[in-house]
Amino acid sequence: MNDYNSRHNRAVWFDIPVVELERSASFYRAVLAIHMHREQSQDGPFYVFEHAGGNGGCLVVRPSDSGRRGPLVYLNVDGRIHDAVRQVQQWGGTIVEPIRSIGPHGFRAVILDTEGNRVALHSRSDA
Repeated sequence: MNDYNSRHNRAVWFDIPVVELERSASFYRAVLAIHMHREQSQDGPFYVFEHAGGNGGCLVVRPSDSGRRGPLVYLNVDGRIHDAVRQVQQWGGTIVEPIRSIGPHGFRAVILDTEGNRVALHSRSDA
């Protein structure tokens, strides 16, 4: 999430919550006819969809979100994540998960907008 596309586009990433990681990866490989690679984070293993540049997505193990809350779209607020979170609160949104590191991929906060939509705000830095 650190190339030209990510800096100049609003939607920069997505997480698809799954119950069974290997089964889900096999499903998406077959349906999309793509390669995926497995990675590890502090939250556990995940599979990244084959993609060019910085805009892409992954499968993450989150049984409680799978089917009920659906995919999580990451919106670009690069260099202003703290201000963006303040704006969420000021304009009637809700902070679901406060700003936290997502390792080498930067920082995110998960919010609900005024209509109840769950989205992540993403920044490469904690600024």
